[in-house]
Amino acid sequence: MKEEIETQHLEKRFGVIAIESGYVTPKEFVDALKIQVMEDIEKGQHRLIGRILLEQGIITLEQIDKVLGKIGKGMPLLRESA
Repeated sequence: MKEEIETQHLEKRFGVIAIESGYVTPKEFVDALKIQVMEDIEKGQHRLIGRILLEQGIITLEQIDKVLGKIGKGMPLLRESA
């Protein structure tokens, strides 16, 4: 439960920073959230927002790294889940 709350908080901060940095639009972020929620419900699979945006070609690994750096996380978070 605690890990789920921490992940949700990380994704919220990720989205805010990605939008403020101009890497994604609010609509692109909301669309990625919808995909994430649907996968959670339908498949029981939770993908990180950054991974969804990356696979859609909306954000780059470099941009993800910059966002994660701003919230005190490093690239291993994304790469470990690959």
